[in-house]
Amino acid sequence: LFALLYKWQSYNSRLLLPLLIAIGPLAGWASEAIRPRIVLVILAAWALQEGVTTAFHWAFLATAMVSIVSRMPWFVYLAAYCGVVYLALLLQKRVWQVPMLAMFSVTFVGTILLHLLSFFYLSLSGERVSLTDSVGLIALPSVLLNMLIAIPFLGLMRDVAHWVFPSAKPA
Repeated sequence: LFALLYKWQSYNSRLLLPLLIAIGPLAGWASEAIRPRIVLVILAAWALQEGVTTAFHWAFLATAMVSIVSRMPWFVYLAAYCGVVYLALLLQKRVWQVPMLAMFSVTFVGTILLHLLSFFYLSLSGERVSLTDSVGLIALPSVLLNMLIAIPFLGLMRDVAHWVFPSAKPA
């Protein structure tokens, strides 16, 4: 029982820290809409690592944690996070062996997917949202911020993956 609780605490702390960073210090310098999506970037970076078999578990856990602090419904995050993980696993296994290019691609597509799903949900729920304003003022700055933080988080997740899976060969 103690081993299970320790493992659960360890799993939660890996996503809880980025979540606290995303809603804490970074919340004050930009509007809520154009904050960097740190949890999305970490999911992409983790799913791109060799030997990772629990990426979808992390997507479900990230959905639960982000849905608690967000006004967007859980299924928007679930679709976006699972899409990011699926694309990352697809690129990691079949297409590219250049991790940085794959990370930029997954980050770009994942950020656009999250914002498109949010836009469609808000449009269907009766909110008056302009597509040009949401793309120009929210989605593109978010893409830029996510691309900037993708580089350090890819390296961080690579180090964590080598620490968790020591038998994996370094890239």
